[in-house]
Amino acid sequence: MLSWLGKYSDILYSILRIVAGLLFALHGAQKLFGMFGAQGPASEPLYIVAGIIELFGGLLVFLGLGTGYAAFIASGQMAVAYFMAHAPQGFWPIENRGELAALYCFLFLYMASRGSGSLSVDGLIRKGKLKSAA
Repeated sequence: MLSWLGKYSDILYSILRIVAGLLFALHGAQKLFGMFGAQGPASEPLYIVAGIIELFGGLLVFLGLGTGYAAFIASGQMAVAYFMAHAPQGFWPIENRGELAALYCFLFLYMASRGSGSLSVDGLIRKGKLKSAA
């Protein structure tokens, strides 16, 4: 099975990046604009900053533009969210409803280490530079 899926690892990583970035950006739109079932736009400064990081960081990850930097910042934001909002409610993420924050934290940390991948704006820029250099 590994050898069968292994040849698709680059494209599957890009799909993972695209989906995670879009979903993260939707969380930001929810906080900033009161969209997607939110009770209204966030009014607390910390939630507004979180919404900005989620919206723009998610869009950058989605597009594959500076994914390493955007994902690193998003990972840090999710770690802060987990320890500020969820950890005081209990030790385990399943108890404190922090599974999503913990998952995003480590997913974005992995993306920060891996970069944008093949289906990305960064990839297009790299190809353009390679063509112009040749």
